[in-house]
This record gives sequence, structure tokens and C-alpha cells, in this order.
Amino acid sequence: MQRFQINSYKEYEKAYQASIDNPEAFWEEIAESFVWKKKWSKVLEWDFTKPEVTWFKDGKLNITENCLDRHLKDRGNETALIFEPNDPNEGAQYFTYKALHSKVCKFANVLKANNVKKGDRVCIYMPMVPELTVAVLACARIGAVHSVVFAGFSASALSARINDAACKVLLTADGGFRGTKITPLKDIADQALETCPTIQTTIVLKRVNNDVTLLKNQVWWHDQLKTVDDNCPAEIMDAEDMLFILYTSGSTGKPKGMVHTCGGYMVYTAYTFRNVFQYSCSKTNDFGRDYTRSSPKDVYWCTADIGWITGHSYIVYGPLANGATTLMFEGVPSYPDYGRFWDICEKHKVNQFYTAPTAIRALAKQDTNYADNYNLKHLKTLGTVGEPINLEAWNWYNDYVGKGKCPIVDTWWQTETGGIMISSLAGVTKDKPTFATLPLPGVQPVLLDTDGTIIEGNPAEGILAIQFPWPSIARTIYGDHQRYKNVYFSAYKNKYFPGDGALRDASGNYRITGRVDDVIIVSGHNLGTAPIEDAINEHPIVAESAIVGFPHDIKGNALYGFVTLKDIGSTSDQEALRLEINQLITEQIGPIAKLDKIQFTSGLPKTRSGKIMRRILRKIAASETDNLGDTSTLLNPECVQEIMDNVL
Repeated sequence: MQRFQINSYKEYEKAYQASIDNPEAFWEEIAESFVWKKKWSKVLEWDFTKPEVTWFKDGKLNITENCLDRHLKDRGNETALIFEPNDPNEGAQYFTYKALHSKVCKFANVLKANNVKKGDRVCIYMPMVPELTVAVLACARIGAVHSVVFAGFSASALSARINDAACKVLLTADGGFRGTKITPLKDIADQALETCPTIQTTIVLKRVNNDVTLLKNQVWWHDQLKTVDDNCPAEIMDAEDMLFILYTSGSTGKPKGMVHTCGGYMVYTAYTFRNVFQYSCSKTNDFGRDYTRSSPKDVYWCTADIGWITGHSYIVYGPLANGATTLMFEGVPSYPDYGRFWDICEKHKVNQFYTAPTAIRALAKQDTNYADNYNLKHLKTLGTVGEPINLEAWNWYNDYVGKGKCPIVDTWWQTETGGIMISSLAGVTKDKPTFATLPLPGVQPVLLDTDGTIIEGNPAEGILAIQFPWPSIARTIYGDHQRYKNVYFSAYKNKYFPGDGALRDASGNYRITGRVDDVIIVSGHNLGTAPIEDAINEHPIVAESAIVGFPHDIKGNALYGFVTLKDIGSTSDQEALRLEINQLITEQIGPIAKLDKIQFTSGLPKTRSGKIMRRILRKIAASETDNLGDTSTLLNPECVQEIMDNVL
């Protein structure tokens, strides 16, 4: 019998081999851990040439019954959700499984009262408050498709996503707190709605108590709740029915609405959450059939926003499907000071902490080691997500937060994959600095050369691809299946192409080397940008860097480095610093990787999830600034003009 949780390296090897030898049997046993209204007729049908993937064919379920209802008997009074607000003086809120179930059912009835039916799309543009989690689950409860848009996007970005999905209802708030600032969400939404003809009703939550006026077809969230009760049976869904649409940036700048479905997504996110983070439930209440660990229930915290896939999979669905206690945070790591993360970890006795390398680097830049001022002894697992973590940040995280005692899971996955694909399992498989390490059970990665031929043996380096489907793979791009095929399945026959390059060490550990379009051919040599950036970032006064290629008459391409210093005024001799940086690169990679141009910046253009927008930097480096695309959705759009003004 397949164990739901892997507790040793030997068990990992056994599970992984079983998942390769007979994937259908492996995932069938895992899926049987959940509540189904009707069992599937076939575990898997797939054809990557079309591409089409079906998991748990004809299976019937509702994901909220697995996240809420089935826990009510044994753990209904246990904490499901902890909310930590922007202002620590406001005080945390705690929601048991019974309370969360009640709130979800009530708001599901609000949606039904506003004519939302199974299959309708609901756009959610809200701050990180408990009602956001409630809204997501309420949609799933009645079979509506949720499309969460990060509450930092502009009106035009919001409008584009609403219109692409033809959403019927918009859920928003009067505003959102973010540090010392208030984001006027209602004003932004009203502007977006001027060009959104499909929206019939807007439901507005009071969060910041701004002076706002409801317009036509707009109603208050709290008023709507007064008209309903908390009795809402779960809609029976097919395993392949749409659960949500989540938009991710494309290389062309046009967002792609990735479609995830109910059954496979639930099974995979729950399984990966439990195993990657080694989450521990109480012995008596653990639904995993073979799992008998006796330690008390953990408190898990992912710092991401639910507006991103990380928040969907590893704040909401994965943890709640495991009956976990999951924490959501409204604020920013610097407010009221840079000790906020560690204050929350101490206050709630957090056991698993999952954040982005961008946040780690920002915290590591501070003069005071805030982490030393708090009791972090309850931490058992540290995690990173969003981009490969550089060695300096990994070491700081390990030394100052984990105190050298916590395994670090460096997770590689994407919006498109739905769940974590390559990662160590905390304390079970070995972690390795800057390496995502080993594939999870059911994930079959390969490395390809430029002709698409599989590179055998270790060590190796090439283009990363996946040669077999996993349950949470996105099924399509909403409204554009041909684009889905072109982007992910046309480059290499019968393989999913995530767009990343990777290297594999002698032990089979994978390290993501960056986007394939960030692999730059210089004088005939393929140079991945991630290792070069890692070398630069080891310089003591460098905060972070981004490398792009630009046309060169002799080399074909040359390397342009945008380098952010911890203190932009920390050196008066920039030329000497450029020499030092290139010497670091020469020592760690070789002279072929030296940069032709190094521009010092006060910041780099980033998405709201913290990813550096290298597409913009490439255009600036190549003097192609006539069309940079929409920069309004960036975290820091002001830095783009600064970089352009100082281009070399």
C-alpha cells in the first residue's frame, strides 16, 4: 500500500520508482485518500501531441468537501486559518474548520443569490484578508470558476483579465493595507469596470473604511451576508471541470489564463504539500492512512499572495486538504520594521516557513540581524519559491533564520504545473544549496540538447522538459488551446517544455539555470545567466543582479549586467568595482562569461511576485525602448526610466 507521506529516503526511492513503473496505480492509491462522490472509470488518458490530459476520468467530487467538510468531525474545533493583519496592533484572527466551513457556505449562498451558477467565472480582486480565502472556496463550493487577480495590478490589467474570462461577478474591497500605504482597490476596480461589459454585479468588502460610493449594480459584502444562512450543499463536479483560471505573463506580454481542474489539482497539491514540507498532523486526526507520527499539529506559513499560484496551491488548497493550520499575512516584511516575519514566526510558533528569494535578499540587506531578536526555535522547515535562490541568500537563510538546523526546500514549479515539481523533501532527501534537487514522485524530467535529444548520464546540462503528465498540469490556456500547444508542447515532441534550462549533478540533483531565453550564446558558448548572477551576488556590496544579452559585432551577443548595490553610494570608484565583479565571474565561471557592460542601478524592474523582468532589460540593453510593453503592473515601474536614463 502506498503511503501518503514519505518518511525516509528509502520510502522516497520506493515511491518514486512506483510512480515511474506504474503511474496510474501510484496516483490511484494516493487519490483514494480523498472523498469522491463517484470513483473514476480510468485514472489517466493523455496525448501530448494534441495536447490533451485527463486524470480520474468520470470521477465526481467537490474540492471544498475535501478541504473542509471531511475534517469537521475529528478536527472541527482545530484552527484551519490564522490571519495576521498588516497592523500588528489589530491582532491576529483565528478560524476553526467549523467557522471557516460556515463562512464559506454563507458566502457561497451570497454568490448564488447574485445569480452565479456552476461554470460562471468570478473575478476576485481583493487584499490578503480572510474573505479572500472564503471567496475562493465559496466559488469552488458551487462550481463557479474563480479568477484571482493580484490586488496590485492596474485597472487596465484587471479589465483585460475580466474580459478574457468573461467574468459575471467581481469581488473587491474598498481598499487594501500594504505597510503604510492604502491601495484604493474600489477606485481601480471602478475604472476597470468602465470597459467590462460582462460584469453584472460587484460585491465590495469594507476593509480600510475609505469613503467610497457604491455605483450601479454594486453591493456591500456585509449587507449580502445578512440575507443568507450557512447551509450550502457542495456542487458535484467532474474531476476535469474547471476549478480556476489564473493569469501568468507571457513572453509576448499578453497574459495567459492557465486553466486548472478539480480532481488532479487537488490530489497533487495535497500530496506535494504534505511531503515537501513534511507537515505533521496530530496522530489521531491524520487522514493519511498509514501515517502514524505522534508529534502535535504544525503551524505552516506561506508568505505569498493568493493572487499567485503559490497562494492558491500552498496557502489554500494544499494545506486545507491536509487538515493543516495555514497562516495568511496581509502586510509586508518591512512593516513596522524588518523583524515582522520573525515576530510572526515567534508569536504563532510557526513550524514551516515558505517565502521568496527576493524577500530573503531584502531581509539579508539590513544592517541589523533582526532574526536574532526573536525566538525561532519552532521552525522545522524553510522553503523558497519563485526563482532559483543564489548561494549568498541561501547561506543567510540557513545561518540566521534556520540556525543551521532547518532543511531548506528550494522548490521549482510554475503556474502551469499547479504544484511543486522538483524539490527536496524536508529532512527526508538531502538539500543542496542553489539546487532544487530531486523530482517528486510522478514527475519525469529530462534534459535535452538543442535538437531535442535526451541527454543521458550525469552530470549533464541542457533544456529541461517533462516527458509524462502529472495530475495538476494545466489543461489549457483559457480560450486559446492552440497557444497552449504552441508555447508548451511544440518545441519538443511529446514533452512539456517549461522554458527553463537546468543542470544535473553526479547524484541526479537538478539546478535550474534560468529561462532558456536567458541562455545567451556568446562566441559560440551557451551561458546561463543564473550562475553568472550568483557569482556577482557574492560580492559583499552587491544586493542583486540581472544579466541579459545585447548584439555584438564580433561575438554575436555580449553580456550586459544590471547590478543593484546594497548602498548605491558605497563606492566612488565604479570602474574598480566593475573590474572586481568581472574578476569574480572569471574565477567562478571563466573569462568567457565576463560582462562587456555593467550598469549600477538602485533597483531592477520586477513583477509583483518578485521576478525580475529581463524582457524589459533586454530591450533597454539593445536600445529597443520604443515598445517596452505595459510597465504599470510592475512592482516598481519608476526604476525603468532611471535605468533608461543611465544606460551605457
